[in-house]
Amino acid sequence: MSSEKQNENYKNGEQVRREVMGDEFVDRALNNATEFDQPLQDLVMENAWGSTWNRNDLPKDTRSLVTISMLIALKAPNELKGHVRGALRNGVTKEEIRAVIMHASVYCGFPAAIEAMRAAKEIIDTWEG
Repeated sequence: MSSEKQNENYKNGEQVRREVMGDEFVDRALNNATEFDQPLQDLVMENAWGSTWNRNDLPKDTRSLVTISMLIALKAPNELKGHVRGALRNGVTKEEIRAVIMHASVYCGFPAAIEAMRAAKEIIDTWEG
């Protein structure tokens, strides 16, 4: 990929990441990056946010629900928390988030769903509080 395309993906990725995750989250991720983990931040910004999240083939609320379901399957509660917050920012309702977790319990297992429900509840309680 050309350097120009990488810079464009990074710039677009940062914009989408800020829309979905919020300025505070993105600023914290970028400001906490070190020389060691900065390459991963760049990769995430360019590829996950600049290429994938920036596509127009799924609306952001649907993309959020899909992401939540995959993070449940991966048993990644810390990433799930960020994406539950992002889903709420994208207009996803708490009922839709709960429905995805309930549905995932059948396919990902009850332990994964229980862990996801705890993580989601923490974020939703804060969001509503």
